[in-house]
Formats: sequence, structure tokens, C-alpha cells
Amino acid sequence: MSDIIQLLPDSVANQIAAGEVIQRPASIVKELTENSLDAGATQIQIRVEDAGKSLVQVIDNGKGMSGTDARMAFERHATSKIRQATDLFSLRTMGFRGEALASIAAVAQVELRTRTPQQEVGTSIRIEGSKVVSVEPVATPVGANFAVRNLFFNIPARRKFLKSNQTELGHIMTEFERIVLANPEVSFSLHSDDALLLSLPAANFRRRIVSLFGKRVDAGLVPVETETTLVKVRGFVGTPDTARRKGARQFFFANGRFMRHPYFAKAIQSAYERLIPEGFQPTFFLSLEVDPSRLDVNIHPTKTEIKFEDDNAIFQILLAAVRESLGKFGAVPSIDFDVEGKPDIPNFPQSADAFSHIEVPKVSIDPNFNPFRSFSSSGSSSFKSASSPTFTSAPAEAPKEEFIWSSATNEKETTTTDSVVPTASVVVTDDQFLQYAGTYILTPLPSGLAMIDQHRAHVRILYELYQNELAGHPAPSQRLLFPEMLRVSPSEAVVLDEMLPSMQKIGFDLSPLGGGSYSLLAVPSGTEGLSPVSLLEGILSDAVHGEANPGEAVTHVLALSLARKVAVPNGQDLSAAEMRTMVEQLFACTTPQFTPDGKPTLIVLGNERIESLFGK
Repeated sequence: MSDIIQLLPDSVANQIAAGEVIQRPASIVKELTENSLDAGATQIQIRVEDAGKSLVQVIDNGKGMSGTDARMAFERHATSKIRQATDLFSLRTMGFRGEALASIAAVAQVELRTRTPQQEVGTSIRIEGSKVVSVEPVATPVGANFAVRNLFFNIPARRKFLKSNQTELGHIMTEFERIVLANPEVSFSLHSDDALLLSLPAANFRRRIVSLFGKRVDAGLVPVETETTLVKVRGFVGTPDTARRKGARQFFFANGRFMRHPYFAKAIQSAYERLIPEGFQPTFFLSLEVDPSRLDVNIHPTKTEIKFEDDNAIFQILLAAVRESLGKFGAVPSIDFDVEGKPDIPNFPQSADAFSHIEVPKVSIDPNFNPFRSFSSSGSSSFKSASSPTFTSAPAEAPKEEFIWSSATNEKETTTTDSVVPTASVVVTDDQFLQYAGTYILTPLPSGLAMIDQHRAHVRILYELYQNELAGHPAPSQRLLFPEMLRVSPSEAVVLDEMLPSMQKIGFDLSPLGGGSYSLLAVPSGTEGLSPVSLLEGILSDAVHGEANPGEAVTHVLALSLARKVAVPNGQDLSAAEMRTMVEQLFACTTPQFTPDGKPTLIVLGNERIESLFGK
């Protein structure tokens, strides 16, 4: 048998390795921007065209590179950040592997223009698919100008799997948010197709948060700051009323690097125990400074997973710091007694002689008092015979008949009030419908007894109604008396812009104002009484975190989100007519047994099952 193992060509190996680092245009934005930060840049401009597929350009005013360094920077495992393996435990830079530029150059057409302050003329390098096309002197400002064009031009299969422009731009905005929050002292600007999306001047951490997410966020921020020998924590957490069921803004940074850490997130969640409803998530923007020797960022190519040596201790520090801040700044609800209109109780003197003049109250009773005795009109009693209840010998009205149904004959059977079901939880109607605990509707079927969850049933009904409205003519709208302002994050704005046509069909009237701000003028009919802004935020959160392409699943997301917000809640009493209408509409749906997200709407107890419960 001949030998079959051989070395791959460098070009093929580079393309394969690039797939671990460069997954989409957002990866290029992240890697190039982090290089600019390592170069000490204070101003960074980012330009993208065609959502980064045609162009990703990052311009900075950093230290720049010499001609030799500029050429070496594109070689694999070439870096200025470390010299030996032990340097990994003293990292103060974002990059250190020396793989990013080599990976980018392997799958795109790259042009670099750079100059150091000591040089009068800079260097221009053009590389296509890891091959150097040209190296020449050029007049350029101090710093670096990276232009990455035609991503995956030499790997058509990878380029085909890129998502729509809106989706890819959303990923770019997500990476942009993480970088600018971690570096508030740096000025950033982001352009998309020659349109300025964001311009963020250098500011403090709080101002940077407000610049991204709007002034409404500012009122709900609680500062957190503590310093120990293990970790220094600073940042902000949200007040309990800012917690969300989905889409809470949660950002962890370790030594200026964004990270995901479920264990530390659990510490923050524990600090809000009994302060927020179950299933809700708090907002937080927390930066951790740890000795580089006590953490490891070299776990994943994206460097968002970080291993801490003292994670248990940091967990307790985070828990204590957040609890302390919530209590210190009045974010924890306190007992407040209402004393308005209450009598003023004076403070009595504490000496024993002060109470000597007080006599013990005397109680007098009438031993001859008889409550059943008739009093004359001249009597001194204040009770009159006319005011006494009158009892007659006429038979009392028969109690109203309650009933259950026999699944076989559907006939009423009289029962007593000594039911095994608590009467306080059951609404008895004069039709074939019962409401139990304000949540479930009971109605007989030929095959048994149906138990219907009223909220889920209404969600199914409204979902199909909104689906039909989205597929057909625009739904009716209800104009707001005063326009409402909606401010969203840059990544959310990208998704919302794509959803606007569908939202107009369902009855929303939204006008973009720029900078992530929108004017809400009308809402769908039937949503009166709900907060318009909260309604929109819930729908948008579902779209952003639904793991679906908003362009393809926008109809489903909008219809389901709106149905959940508008559906009758559990605990609300329904009349017989309302229950009948809901049941009829439910069974008229295409899939009455389940909600759109797969939860059961009803359960049928068959006749045999009911009889078995009674031992028959």
C-alpha cells in the first residue's frame, strides 16, 4: 500500500483555518477594530458596503506600521503581542495569536495603507487570496487603513451561505455595540452604504450606554463599584422594573474584552431574587478587571469564552456588590406605611405617677336583656320592631340547581353544594360551560370532557386572525392621541427597519427618525389599554432573539407576539357568551389543539378515563 498522507498547500490550509476565525463580515469588523485598539487609536471609523460583503473598511489614528511590519502582519502566527507561551498569562492586548489578518487575506481582497509618525511616506499592500499583489509607497495619514473587499470571493460555497444584508448588518451592529461599550474613551463612527449610522464621541461609561440605548435607559441604571484583591468591578445594573422576560441587555467585560459567562450571569440573577418575577432577566453592564495571570482567554478563536481561576470567589463578590448597590440606591422596595389622615398618638411620660389619675373603666350589663323580647314604642330601647327581620311560614325558594354533565347522555344531574371542587374557584353558568380558577373552560364533548386553557386558546385564535390580516389587506389602526417615541439599540434598529412593511400591514404606524429613534403614531385596533412602546419592544425582542431570519419569519413573529400581548389573561372571569364564542372560534382554527409555539390549548378527558377515576 502506497503512502497517502501529504501536506496541504499553504493556500488551502489558510482557507480552512480562516473558517474558524472569519465566519461572516462581522468577524472582520471585530478583528480589525481590535487591532486598531491595540495600536492605541483614539478615533476609529468603520465603513461597510452591502452589509460587509463588498467592503469592510476600518480607519484609525493609531501607531501605524513600518513597511516590513505591514508585510509580516499578514503571515500566519506573526504578531507583536507576545514572544513566548508564558506571555499568554500577562496579556493586556485584544489580539495575540497572529491569525486574524492572515485569515482575512486568505478569503478576501485586502488593501492596507499605513504609516508611523516617524515616516514621511507610508506603505500600501494589496493581497488577494493570501497572494501578495503589490507593495508600494503611498501618501497616507498616520495610522492604518484596512479595506477588505469581496469576502469569500475564492470560496463561493461559503459566500452562498451568508444571510441577507439586514441579517449580516445586524451581526455587525452587535459586534459594534460590544466594542464601543468596552472602550468608551475611544471615538467611533459607523457608516453603511455611505449613510452614517452612528457617531459616538469619547465619553464615560454611562454616557456611552445612553448614546447607544437611549435616555430611557439612563433612569434605570444603578451604579456598581467595588474593589477587592481578586477583582475590580465597575459598571451599572438595571432597577428591578427594567427587567425583561426576553432581550434584556446583558454585557460582561473582562479587562476590556466582551465575554459570555453564564456562571457570573447567574450571580447577577441571584441578586435580584424576589425582586423581579420568575422568568425575567435583569439588565447589566459590568466591567471586571482581573490580574491577567488569573484568567485564560485562549479557549476559543472568538475569545468570548474566558476561564477564571477564582470564579467561585468572583461569583460571591458580584452577588454581594449588586445586592449592596440595589439597596444603597433605593432599588429594593421598602415598607412604607401610609400615615396620612391617621390619628396622632402622643408620647406618654414614662414615670409611674403619670398614670395614677387614670381609673379603670367600669363595665355595666343588663342581666334582664332578651334580644327576642318585643319592645314597646315607649321603651327606651333604640331597636324598633319594624327594624327586626320578619319570618314567615312560607317555604323558602328552592336553591338554584347546579349541574354536571354525563358524558354519555349529556343530561343535567343535581348536586349539592358540598362539591369536591372549591366553589370559590368555579363560575357556574346557565349554559354548557364552566370556568375553573379563572383559567380553564370546561365543556362537554361527545367523547368526554374538554378542559381549555383560555389564554392559550385566545393566543391561537388571535394568531390566525393576525396571520390572515398580514396576508391580506392592512389591518385597521387606532391613532394615538399623542405620538410615542421609541428608542432602540443599533442592532435592534436593523431588524426593525426590515420589519416596518409587515408592521404597517398589521396596524402599526412607525416613522424612523434616525439614530435608532422612531415615532409611533398608530397601533393595531384591539390593543387599546396596552402600553404601545412596551408592545413594540416585546415584538422586537421576539424577532431579535427568535433564532429566525426576520425577513422570512416576520409574519409569524409579529402575529405570535401581538397575540400573546392582547390575549385574555388567566385569572379573568368570562361570561357564558364569552366562553361560548371563544370555544367556537378555537374549534374553527386550523390547529385548535396547540398554540403556534407548540403548547397544548386543550385536554380531553375521555369517557373511559372519567369512569376509571370513579372506579367504574
